[in-house]
Amino acid sequence: MHFLSPILEEYIQNHSENEPKLLQELTRETHLKVIQPRMITGHYQGRVLSMLSKLINPKYILEIGTYTGYSALCLAEGLQENGLLHTIDVNEELHEMQRRYFDKSNYGNRIEQHIGNALEIVPQLDTIFDLVFIDAEKKDYPNYLEAVMKKVKKGSIILSDNVLWSGKVVEPLNPKDKTTKILLDYNNKLKEDKRLETVLMPIRDGLTLSRVR
Repeated sequence: MHFLSPILEEYIQNHSENEPKLLQELTRETHLKVIQPRMITGHYQGRVLSMLSKLINPKYILEIGTYTGYSALCLAEGLQENGLLHTIDVNEELHEMQRRYFDKSNYGNRIEQHIGNALEIVPQLDTIFDLVFIDAEKKDYPNYLEAVMKKVKKGSIILSDNVLWSGKVVEPLNPKDKTTKILLDYNNKLKEDKRLETVLMPIRDGLTLSRVR
């Protein structure tokens, strides 16, 4: 589902900050070499993530779901000089590609990669995060949230991606569609959770911003 017309989407992108050259290169290589390239964050949402990170100016960022590293590079743009971004992904095959682009950027020494199950890795991180970006296995969104709630503080920001799920969240629910049901419950949880204040933004496939109270 397109929430905006292609013409309007193009206008919005053209009147937002330009996409850095390195990220253009990463987008091209992702489309040439990686399965499901549509999963990449992309120009407009990437600039949104960059702007949010710069406004927050976090010392520590946690990303769950690295893919080819686009969103990590966007989020890293707002890191404090002595800050660190931890990014987690289950796909070991993308590790080298991620590292190559991280090291081409100005933030390579401030991005730490983790390969494996985020639900096992997050509890082992001895860090309190200022900014968290959740963009991995949708069925585990509720579990990711509970895991990261133990690693944040008052004022920390938690971003959740793909929460509109191509518009399926407002369509009649197919009883066999477990992923949409989980996202529906997750969106309700973010809205009702007294630990958070939440705004769901219609950016790309839906991006929720939650602030820890």
